[in-house]
Amino acid sequence: MLMLFYLKLTDQGTAVRNLKSQKANKDEIKAAVDKLLALKKQYKDLTGSDPPAAGKPAAQPASGNADAILSQITDQGTAVRNLKSQKASKDEIKAAVDKLLALKKQYKDLTGVDAPAGGKPAAKPAAAPAAAAATSGDADKILEQIAGYLHIGHAKAALLNQYYQQSFKGKFVMRFDDTNPAKENVEFEKIILEDVKLLNIEHDIFSFTSNHFPAIQGYAEELINKGLAYVDDTEPLAMKEEREKRQDSVHRNNSVAQNMEKWNAMKAGTDYGKKCCLRAKMDMQSDNGCLRDPAIYRCKDEPHPRHGDKYKVYPTYDFACPIVDSVEGVTHALRTTEYNDRDPQYYWFIDQLGLRRPFVYAYSRLNLTHTVLSKRKLAWFVEEGLVSGWDDPRFPTVRGILRRGLTVEALRQFII
Repeated sequence: MLMLFYLKLTDQGTAVRNLKSQKANKDEIKAAVDKLLALKKQYKDLTGSDPPAAGKPAAQPASGNADAILSQITDQGTAVRNLKSQKASKDEIKAAVDKLLALKKQYKDLTGVDAPAGGKPAAKPAAAPAAAAATSGDADKILEQIAGYLHIGHAKAALLNQYYQQSFKGKFVMRFDDTNPAKENVEFEKIILEDVKLLNIEHDIFSFTSNHFPAIQGYAEELINKGLAYVDDTEPLAMKEEREKRQDSVHRNNSVAQNMEKWNAMKAGTDYGKKCCLRAKMDMQSDNGCLRDPAIYRCKDEPHPRHGDKYKVYPTYDFACPIVDSVEGVTHALRTTEYNDRDPQYYWFIDQLGLRRPFVYAYSRLNLTHTVLSKRKLAWFVEEGLVSGWDDPRFPTVRGILRRGLTVEALRQFII
């Protein structure tokens, strides 16, 4: 991740200057300079070019003509994607692409750097809006879909988000993804908040995905009315087989009226509605299985910890996440590489609903040898009485490793 190199180069350059100003001995200075040169080589090996001066990204224009060109790049990029999705003629698509490339060249001629992905200024975390929620280049999102005690893998995500938030003076947003009432546990939420506090992490904004249920339902109905979502009562195993064979559902081309009738049955929690799910009409022929009409809403007739029996339908994480990220002001989302195949899906929802695009960055999961990170396996040790509890010093949980004597700063240095 280039942003990480920028930060490391900057930090190491500062360290070298400090040693020189303090008139440290030659060996210390040489060791620091060697480390800086190694970082610069690593950067060049990765990018094919020398790092910018002082190890910082080349200056991004903040205003004036550059901003206007970036706005045009964003609009033209959207136009190209729309033409491709509409299967326009090759000449139309080529003309649109040529215009996009000309705008990008214009931007580079003016600024000396390539236009950022998506045609938007690269992350310079500022303050997120008052109602912001999660990871943003101006606010950082963390800890969704975690049920129970945090382990060192979760700590990597938390500390990495905190590192970027502090480095760029942004806001740290913590959100609980409570889209599945069957898996929600208020006690777990309390435990997670305690574990985050143990890591010396303080959030600026705290929210629940369920705070946005009315808006998310509204966006789902917008997709139905646009002919971009349909209700399907196909049995789960049959649906799985159809997706693997890239075979359309018999309900894929139902009318908007038919879909709204079935959707209302889902919202009412009727016997028929419970057999249905709402699916996004993406691309059943895609090589990316995540784009083969994924389910975005399911009917679950059970109470929600915060909303009781108010809802009978609940959004999937993949549908709710991009919507809430955008609505809450998230500018940069850090996700593990296992979500890479879902990124096109994330942006499909954003684009079809006309929402602001957050930047998505991937980082690798933390895997350790000679231990287990599976909650199910760790729970077995606890239930069998083989350990003293979730804070046993032999456990890879946040509580366990801290009780063993590892400091938060040491953990941060290991991860960053």
